[in-house]
Amino acid sequence: MRFLEELSIAGGGTRNRQIALLIETSNEYGRGLLRGIHSYIRENKPWSIYMGEQSRSQTDLTWLSGWQGDGVIARIENEEIAAHIRRLGLPTVDLSASRLIPELHCVETDDQSIARLAVQHLMERGFKHFAFCGEERFTWSRQRQNHYVRLLEEYGLSCSINSLVYGKTWNEERRDMAAWVKSLPKPAGILVCYDILGQKLLEACRLAGVAVPDEVGIIGVDNDELLCNLSDPPLSSIVPNALETGYRAAALLEQMMNGERIESGITSIQPLDIVTRMSTDVVAVEDKLVADAVRFIRGKIYEDINVGDLLKVFPVSRRSFEGRFERSLGRTPHAFIVEMKVKLIKEFLTETELNLSMIAERIGFKHLEYMSVLFKRETGMTPNDYRQKAKGKTD
Repeated sequence: MRFLEELSIAGGGTRNRQIALLIETSNEYGRGLLRGIHSYIRENKPWSIYMGEQSRSQTDLTWLSGWQGDGVIARIENEEIAAHIRRLGLPTVDLSASRLIPELHCVETDDQSIARLAVQHLMERGFKHFAFCGEERFTWSRQRQNHYVRLLEEYGLSCSINSLVYGKTWNEERRDMAAWVKSLPKPAGILVCYDILGQKLLEACRLAGVAVPDEVGIIGVDNDELLCNLSDPPLSSIVPNALETGYRAAALLEQMMNGERIESGITSIQPLDIVTRMSTDVVAVEDKLVADAVRFIRGKIYEDINVGDLLKVFPVSRRSFEGRFERSLGRTPHAFIVEMKVKLIKEFLTETELNLSMIAERIGFKHLEYMSVLFKRETGMTPNDYRQKAKGKTD
């Protein structure tokens, strides 16, 4: 470790508790965890934070040699980190699904919910063939794969699996992924275990001459906005609630340092949503009218659009139009429009600081009250409550 960084948040004359964070700074999920921890510190007691530049496979923890601390929050992803945590013997909250120290309490994203969101997203787009691309070395990747396969089996659907074996060169991985994706029945919907691998798979598709999203739709996990938007085409991704995960871990560690006994187990945090980008912006349905109508809705979703507007463009009876829509996508055109509107509201609430009136205006709602009522009806939460939760501010 090249350096040791100490971040102190002042507060009074008493000694701040000394907390070590063993969390990677090299990916969006890890940085989201750190933001959640920081949010807890700002709202509660001040801590002095010790951390180094960290990657997922980091095992050099010499920067903690001689450190006299009070607690640890760590992503315990390998046996070396686990051994160091045991030697420290301090109150510790784990953030890894690997569960290498089962007696610790773990706060982790709910992988079953991630798999369910992916299945729903891809099925809504009409895919009949499915695949998963993961990394065998990561427990959370294997868990996402298992949940994804099981959920598809409940629908009577099978799944092709490609698990990368650690140690291959990038050229070897890309060649293997290209051969695999070329062999899939088309069109296929693919869940990749996280965004970094999603970008690699998109590159493999270009190598194999497989068109995205027309032949395969690809969805990642973590919503690393920079990485997803730099991908070609931009990568759709599931948004985990890393802020709340980090916040909850910090709150649990505070309880432990105060002498409260926290039982071993897992606190599962639900993912927030899916950000749809071009890699899954397709409707894999045979009915051309429905596919064209969906594209039309997406193009007009920022406007005050309704089913009547669609019928002006697609010259069929309302009964025929709605029947064909339901047969293809399992819901009415109105329900599809509402779903798209709610997704937009969620994006504005989590990604901007715009007030509700401005959000309503941007998305084509004539009345703020109607937008708020619709959002609560569909999500069970008010827009303000959803924004607070998304930003990791829990009671």
